[in-house]
Amino acid sequence: MTPQPVTVFASERHRLHDPEQELESSALQAPFEHPGRAEAIRAALAADGGFAIAEPPRTGTAAIEAVHDPGLVRFLASAWEAYQREIGPTHDVVPDVFAMPGLRAGMGPAVEPTSANARLGWWCFETTTPVTAGTYEAARSAVDCALAATDAVLGGERVAYGLCRPPGHHATTSLYGGYCFFNNAAVAAVHAVGASHGRVAVLDVDYHHGNGTQQIFYQRDDVAFVSLHGDPVRAYPYLTGHAAETGAGRGSGSTTNVPLAAGTDDDAYLSALEPALAALDAFAPELVVVSLGVDTYAGDPMCDLAVTTDGFARMGAAVAALGRPLVVLQEGGYADDALGANVTAWLHGAAGRRF
Repeated sequence: MTPQPVTVFASERHRLHDPEQELESSALQAPFEHPGRAEAIRAALAADGGFAIAEPPRTGTAAIEAVHDPGLVRFLASAWEAYQREIGPTHDVVPDVFAMPGLRAGMGPAVEPTSANARLGWWCFETTTPVTAGTYEAARSAVDCALAATDAVLGGERVAYGLCRPPGHHATTSLYGGYCFFNNAAVAAVHAVGASHGRVAVLDVDYHHGNGTQQIFYQRDDVAFVSLHGDPVRAYPYLTGHAAETGAGRGSGSTTNVPLAAGTDDDAYLSALEPALAALDAFAPELVVVSLGVDTYAGDPMCDLAVTTDGFARMGAAVAALGRPLVVLQEGGYADDALGANVTAWLHGAAGRRF
């Protein structure tokens, strides 16, 4: 009997976010996060034959504003155009000054500035995430993919995949950064909670800690956050993701962080995943949102782990063994030549297929 294809939601609008450069490690460089990433994944899934690719319906901003400060949404909708009017012309727009609390220490809270240049540093926390002419539309399309995949699973599918680009897990309630503008996984989780009135878990397997997702749910008891990632002692974003961070208030105990040592290979990763999945299972979620970063790959230029393509298939199978519906959303992965195979392997594992 031929297995049912896994539904994939992908939008060509992701191409509208196409920065020319990013500033990282005190140097300008070609962006690691570029349109070719999503194109490579989509091409691999289309060629595989086990996936049905669909365009997601367009949604409004209500689901985004259920997670993010509406001011962030308004800013991103107009940031590039405002910058061009006041300062431009330029292709990429990045902050000059960041609204750090120490700037006004002892002087009372700051007020959001009015100039386009200053507002960039009010809403952004780092330098690698340029805003371009099409960024807002691309970010909206990523949310559309996430919501469509969530609705497919709420409608009875066991696994659905959103090819989200830009990614989302670094975006906090009121800040963008780390290549992320809207937190696709958080939007999906809150949407699922509202639709099912039950518990939801977010499992983040990206190499970089999902600081935004953690911040959004840190004090909530209806969404658990479980993350395996490079130890923040050495890995971006450095300031979050320590094992001692377990939630606060009503959310106390609902956050689980598993920092990984450099060189972690397939067997070591699967061993670390086992207790993480046990913590997730103990939360008893009705649905699991997976932030799928495949930048834990041995050949990825942004990581120091050693997971293989076969390891991704094993990882997907281990997550599927929980027996809970899975909404899988794309996050990182920057080894362009291996991206398609790695995502395909993970999804085959999650769907109970051999790869």
